[in-house]
Amino acid sequence: MATDAPMATATDAAFLTVLQWVSPLFPVGGFAYSHGLEAAVEAGKVADAADLEAWLEDVLRFGGGHADALFLAAAYKAPDLAALRRIDALCRAFAPSHERLMETDLQGAAFGQVAQEVWRAGAGACTFPVAVGHAARAEALPLEMVGPAFLHAFAANLVSAALRLMPLGQTAGQRVLRTLAPVIRAVAQDTAHGDPDRLSGTAFLVDIASMHHETQRSRIFRT
Repeated sequence: MATDAPMATATDAAFLTVLQWVSPLFPVGGFAYSHGLEAAVEAGKVADAADLEAWLEDVLRFGGGHADALFLAAAYKAPDLAALRRIDALCRAFAPSHERLMETDLQGAAFGQVAQEVWRAGAGACTFPVAVGHAARAEALPLEMVGPAFLHAFAANLVSAALRLMPLGQTAGQRVLRTLAPVIRAVAQDTAHGDPDRLSGTAFLVDIASMHHETQRSRIFRT
């Protein structure tokens, strides 16, 4: 791997590749994970659209969304495979619960397998954001395009989960996602440096919800 990140422009091919990667059609099984949201709904912490918007904003700004965006950027900027493995190990260590580790591990493995078979851009067994960051670099996709798209797909998947968990209409779900757009852009910009030393996480209720979900008796999501 080269020591400098690729200088790429937002070509039509790059744009379509990014759309393909973050599409619900891409076989990473994202629909099976709620990132602790199911436990939060069960506990009454998230009961309506306003609650959902506030919950997801915290996840994006202070929780897994922010951390994953940073790990993606760090993987994108990794100078070699040894550095990539260190970033992946840190991403695994940063998972606050067994289910959150499973979520990133299984989705990363699925993404990496398809990226290797279709684009020859896989990096072996990696966590989800690390696998995406590595593949984006290998394909010379602009980080300023991949980061926001990854976060948007992350948020959209949780809105989709909410639609199945609570009385929230499709239009209300789209309104929540649209409202979160500035947050997504801000988090992508804030993490584009990819500096692991600036890693942090303070969405404690989200982390606790993911832990409670491990013992929740009735559930439809894996996390």
